[in-house]
Amino acid sequence: MTPKQTVQKWVDAFNRVDLDALMELYADDAVNHQVVFDPLRGKETIRKMFAGEFSKAKMVCIVEQIFEDGEWAILEWKDPLGLRGCGFFHIVNDMIVFQRGYWDQLSFLRQHKLPLPTE
Repeated sequence: MTPKQTVQKWVDAFNRVDLDALMELYADDAVNHQVVFDPLRGKETIRKMFAGEFSKAKMVCIVEQIFEDGEWAILEWKDPLGLRGCGFFHIVNDMIVFQRGYWDQLSFLRQHKLPLPTE
């Protein structure tokens, strides 16, 4: 698969809330860094993060663009509520080894009527 195809599979699994399919795309020692949180290391830690986030809110990733450059794919996305963000995926041998996501946490929390941070 190309990195773009891997990210397309990631989006499909994310939108189905299919944790098993999502985790099949990550290397065992992958790093996921959503910039509003500390980086997560390892597939099981990443799984726990997704499980927790999926339990809090209905999330949908609408692809605006997927760009590809060598082992990297860049996802520009939006959701039905108007939130926008982007993700950078480093993919080696069809496995995500590194992911970084940029999105506005306060807007997300407000849109989903979730508690705002107190610090």
